[in-house]
Amino acid sequence: MGNYNFSIESIYNNLYKPILKKDTGIDPEYLTNLSLDLLGFCSDKQEWPLIKNIISSLNKEFCIKDKKLNQNICGIKFVNPLGLAAGFDKNGIAANIWNNFGFGFSEIGTVTKFCQPGNPKPRLFRLAAEEAALNRMGFNNRGAQSLEQNLIKQKIIQRKVSSDICLGINFGKSKVTPLLEAKEDYIYSLKLLIPYCNYVTINVSSPNTEGLRKLQEPELLKELIQEIKKLNNCPPLFIKIAPDLDLKDIEEICQLINDEDISGIIATNTSLDRFSLGDRTIKQTGLKLSQENGGLSGKPLREKANKIIRHIHKIDKKIVLIGVGGINSPESAWERICSGASLIQLYTGWIYKGPQLVPNILRGLIKQINIHKLSNIKEAVGSELSWIE
Repeated sequence: MGNYNFSIESIYNNLYKPILKKDTGIDPEYLTNLSLDLLGFCSDKQEWPLIKNIISSLNKEFCIKDKKLNQNICGIKFVNPLGLAAGFDKNGIAANIWNNFGFGFSEIGTVTKFCQPGNPKPRLFRLAAEEAALNRMGFNNRGAQSLEQNLIKQKIIQRKVSSDICLGINFGKSKVTPLLEAKEDYIYSLKLLIPYCNYVTINVSSPNTEGLRKLQEPELLKELIQEIKKLNNCPPLFIKIAPDLDLKDIEEICQLINDEDISGIIATNTSLDRFSLGDRTIKQTGLKLSQENGGLSGKPLREKANKIIRHIHKIDKKIVLIGVGGINSPESAWERICSGASLIQLYTGWIYKGPQLVPNILRGLIKQINIHKLSNIKEAVGSELSWIE
């Protein structure tokens, strides 16, 4: 079979971009699932000649390799600092393909012990003009056992060794599990899935599972972490926090990070803040944003999420930070790194800007490294260096 010229960017510009310019139209959750099913098929059938050619085309289109972007963090090799955030590939059906889009790492999940449908639909809404999204998904996923089967099917353990796949798994509490039994719920999933991931994220900050954010309280979080740390072969451990914590709560979590020898923090999850958009009408429901439940993500979070990264880095420069929330350009990526994030993640920005955002960001980072005469991206972390055109 001859070479197959395949452009994801062209498909995005011609099919997806017109849809994403409007709040209404094709349901965003349906569109996400349709895209994931296609990518999952490609991830699973990488040995097929046609799929192999498509994967090769993806690599040429989106992958940027430069040693100045390489880092070793917590004993993990990251080929670049840009990752796919949790929430997109909840069931890991395309875990084997994200590195081909240029990502240095990907985080799948959130996964829970039990299969659960999540909250009633509609539960995902576009705010196209603001390049934002409102979601109240509620950890919908097929459960830890199903995720394990998906990873076995894709031969993730073997491919982690033989390729640039770097995988995090994001763990949450099942809705049916009482808060007092949260530890056992997390531990079950972790025991099952630790062999397949490079790092673990404990999600205690989603606003869409009732009572979950209580686990951010230092005493409850400490008990949970101490149980997890007892697990054999526990990989580096990150805690994902909400952007709605006050500074005192963040300082207490930073102290816990040090006391319990946790690898780092992912900041931040979606926000209950409406960022002066409270009067904005959600067209699918007719309600104002201030009347809707759920977490806001995307461009409006940029300043708040960056402020939290900067604050944590000033408290303790040794805490490894993964910055997420409102990153949608090379400039915002550079800003987050220079504020203290060693790694950064995309989700909503990637949806609105398209897959070309990944190589655009990586080229932008390389350009700034060269302009500022740095030898590696690590030197930019927390440097407060400005963006120079």
